[in-house]
Amino acid sequence: MAPRSQPTARQVRLGTELRRLREAAGLKAREAASLLNSTSAQMSQVEAGFAGVSEERVRRLAAHYACTDEALIDALVAMATDRTQGWWEDFRGVLPTSFLDLSELEHHAVFQHEVVITHVPGLLQTPDYARSVFSYMNPGLPSSELEPRVEHRMRRRAVLEVDSPTPYEAIVHEFALRIRVSDRRVARAQLKQMLDLSEQDHVTVRVIPVDQDDFAGAGAAMIYLGGPVPRLDTGLRDAPVNKGPLDTEAQLQRLRTLLLKVGKASLAPAQSREFIHHLAKEL
Repeated sequence: MAPRSQPTARQVRLGTELRRLREAAGLKAREAASLLNSTSAQMSQVEAGFAGVSEERVRRLAAHYACTDEALIDALVAMATDRTQGWWEDFRGVLPTSFLDLSELEHHAVFQHEVVITHVPGLLQTPDYARSVFSYMNPGLPSSELEPRVEHRMRRRAVLEVDSPTPYEAIVHEFALRIRVSDRRVARAQLKQMLDLSEQDHVTVRVIPVDQDDFAGAGAAMIYLGGPVPRLDTGLRDAPVNKGPLDTEAQLQRLRTLLLKVGKASLAPAQSREFIHHLAKEL
């Protein structure tokens, strides 16, 4: 099988976890490769996500690495044998790979938490709102590039609309609700959509009022995606320079702690809906 030219974030994560298990076992790549009658070069490709690995090999490696966490092993097997060709593949070669990776991660997440300070969460945006954000941040972007971005953002909502939707919680600062990325009509429609979506059992929206005491989390914007086991959770930070997924235990624990802090500063869901309803009436 030819090496992949551009592995997805999920494929890279599988390789990363296999490398972490190997290093925890105190083995070098060449030593692990010899256990499979392979080469260190092939093992390096697997651990970098450039080459696939079979279920049988994942289980053999786990045994050689003395990993006894069956839930983790089963999750790694599922990642190794997954052949999903999701809707996001329609945008390959059209949008940056980070767009596709986010869609794939959201598709496989068992839950999703999001914190936003300056914009409405992407999963809750209307087409007009998303179009205004993309066109403002990318001035002069031609329609042939702008519209695929908007369409991709709308199709991401599939995780909330399938028969078994992903539990989703968004913590939104009041600033994000008040900033008009376009005009009153767009703002009003956006708030109404948030209210409609928040009525669904699997969608929770919480608001942080601007006058909330003891909130210093202006830089807390993030997406936290739950994996099949906590070790396979993934975090993404909203930063000027995208450093990619955060997945070490130290990084994940820091994000979990930050989520708890931000959550304590937010209103309860029912209060938040009333808050958003009041803002919509002001428009």
